[in-house]
Amino acid sequence: MTYKHLTYLIRGCAYEVYKQLGPGLLESVYENAMLIELRSKGLVANPQVAIPLRYKGQDLGVGYRCDILVENAVIIELKSVETLLSVHKKQLISYLKLADMRVGYLINFNVDDIDRGLIRIVNNFNEEADVERKIINSACSASSAR
Repeated sequence: MTYKHLTYLIRGCAYEVYKQLGPGLLESVYENAMLIELRSKGLVANPQVAIPLRYKGQDLGVGYRCDILVENAVIIELKSVETLLSVHKKQLISYLKLADMRVGYLINFNVDDIDRGLIRIVNNFNEEADVERKIINSACSASSAR
């Protein structure tokens, strides 16, 4: 599954949760609802996944957990706050770096319009290069099979 398709499904789940529940509830409510939606789409979604933290080769212990990890590929950080702050975005960026992952979503459900609450964060990811690499690998595999 491509990142594009996976993130499309994630956005759809967020829209459905918002449509059913609206704004103003606790983050834990949205987390449970998102898990139900993601899994109903056949996606592997794990809550509260530990993100290991290392410094100069030394384990610093598990101090961080992402709200939801989807298909071991996309981190979702959920919020239910009046205003998203830059620290919320930085938190997700840090999670992506620590987990060596490329794509994450910061979703704030406490908004009047869910479109304003969905923020895609990308960590050193070039989707075109990824697609190009797949095409080259396919071509190489096809020519070596001859």
